[in-house]
Amino acid sequence: MALHVHSFFYFWFVVMIFVVVFFTAPSVSQRQATGSCNGILLSYAYTGGLQLPPNVSDPAEQPYRFSSTLTVLNNGLEELRSWRVFVGFQHGEWLVSASNAVLADGTSLPGSVENGTVLSGETVRDLKTAVATAGDLNQMQVRVDMVGTLLGVAPPSVPMPSSVTLANDGFLCGQPSGQGSNETHVCCTSDPNFKTNITTEEEFLPRQKGDLSITYDIIRTYDSDYWAEVTIANHNPLGRLDNWRLSWDWNNNEFIHTIKGAYPLNVDSSDCVFGPQGLFYKELDFSNVLNCERRPTIVDLPPTMFNNTDFGKIPFCCRNGTILPPTMDPSLSSSRFQIQVFKMPPNLNRSKFSPPHNWEIKGTLNPDYACGNPIRVSPSESPDPTHPPSNKSAIASWQVVCNITNTKREARKCCVSFSAYYNESVVPCNTCACGCSNPERTCSATSQAMLLPPEALLVPFQNRTEKARAWAEIQHLNVPNPFPCGDNCGVSINWHLVTDHRSGWSARITLFNWGEASFADWFAAVRMEKAAKGFEEVYSFNGSLLDGVDGTIFMQGKKGLNFLVAETDGSNPRRDPRVPGKQQSVISFTKKNTPGIDVVGGDGFPSKVFFNGEECSLPSVVPSSGTRMEVSLATMMFLVLFLWILFMRQ
Repeated sequence: MALHVHSFFYFWFVVMIFVVVFFTAPSVSQRQATGSCNGILLSYAYTGGLQLPPNVSDPAEQPYRFSSTLTVLNNGLEELRSWRVFVGFQHGEWLVSASNAVLADGTSLPGSVENGTVLSGETVRDLKTAVATAGDLNQMQVRVDMVGTLLGVAPPSVPMPSSVTLANDGFLCGQPSGQGSNETHVCCTSDPNFKTNITTEEEFLPRQKGDLSITYDIIRTYDSDYWAEVTIANHNPLGRLDNWRLSWDWNNNEFIHTIKGAYPLNVDSSDCVFGPQGLFYKELDFSNVLNCERRPTIVDLPPTMFNNTDFGKIPFCCRNGTILPPTMDPSLSSSRFQIQVFKMPPNLNRSKFSPPHNWEIKGTLNPDYACGNPIRVSPSESPDPTHPPSNKSAIASWQVVCNITNTKREARKCCVSFSAYYNESVVPCNTCACGCSNPERTCSATSQAMLLPPEALLVPFQNRTEKARAWAEIQHLNVPNPFPCGDNCGVSINWHLVTDHRSGWSARITLFNWGEASFADWFAAVRMEKAAKGFEEVYSFNGSLLDGVDGTIFMQGKKGLNFLVAETDGSNPRRDPRVPGKQQSVISFTKKNTPGIDVVGGDGFPSKVFFNGEECSLPSVVPSSGTRMEVSLATMMFLVLFLWILFMRQ
């Protein structure tokens, strides 16, 4: 028995070793192709597939998952710049993911590739030679692991592409080898006179739409340096950035010499002085260089710097990093600055540019943005200030599209409480709505928030414990032990249902700022799918239905009153709690355009609330109308009893 168990484990150990070797080592055919190719070796291997639901009657329409690997290896004597490979998919393929690569036509994944597609490098764009790297495969080779869906080719049949070829000019590809199995190899050798006939639909990719776009325009160029103009444009009607910080990665040891319209977060040239930049630019005074970080962070300048000759005088610059939504003010929905970038060998050519990658932009109390890769677009045009009305074209342009993300995360930056005229209690913000990274032992991060009396909304959450306990005793409510933690939100909003009558109803919205920084040009928005059509007026704010976003009411402070101040000390700081900055307004609705609306039942409360573009945390319940109904019934019974007694005495 022991021998049998030992043999069993030995067998599976050998199997595992075989699997590891099989999947990590190059195949025999690939090793043979590598040794015989003195150019660019393309290898495509189908690695597996399985049937996907649903089951369909037509075998040609049955979907299957496939996985495959494309390998591009430089075995030549010249560096392959900006590699591009055409894969002739032919089975209705839908590509879900591709590591280390993007679709050269700008299509985002998942996307259809049924007519074939051109893949280009994402992070590894250039492949160096064995001579230049002493045979380092990490610099000579790129591996693209693809996963997708295809139609009609059931395992064990192998859905190979019709062709795999290099799409770069100057290379002539030979006949594929290994066709008919699960691998194919193509060797492409240098031929300076050869022009590929594989192109994307346009010379430049179409500009993409997104919540936020960043344009990187080359406006002046020299052999060793160039000037780029960076424009951040907000397109989302509810998106916003305050104190924006923009970061990226350089590809080839570039560094920033000068900036106009913005400034680096860290002014430091030490990486250049002790790096390859200092060895190459021996005559350059690096004390004037602003930033040599591989990943710099750029911040906006204050308005006082707009007319500064050295750092300002750039349109749309110098606004303390504030970018408003176009619904508020289109002229304040973008930001711009210019940078002088010094290049390093071998890119010392006035026509060679490598835009930075891994773009990231952040604000303070704002949504989170996820940015894509830069794509080459047609050169931007702008009015020529020296020869109006002519337009001036950029030398080259790239676009980075960023979209709002993390809308369902647990920790937010603002929260909402609900209250109503028919219920004395306030449904507060959720426990730890904006995070409880280190909850104290005396409070619970998971217990449901306690109902509050209305006056508690004016007290910081760390001072509400006594009021919540006293209110629980009056209302005969349970008190968790330990007590729930606060919401920890810098901004809280109360939505109070004021009235509900036959022809209309009204609500009051109150904004509280518990932070140390004031909010200039603030805005708020509430989404009310059923009630928005009945919106009439916001009395103390400027308010309107938002175009393009169904069921959303947009509000902002009136001119001169658009400043939500920070939290301040109470009248007696030793005794009184701090006082939040506060603004409020009543909103009126009519029922004429919303027949059947149940205001008290939930239709009178928003389903989403935004402050400065950030989606706030909402309570999971609305105030109950049960208390009102019980009081009304008791009153009616008392009146009936009173009238009966009077009747009996007569």
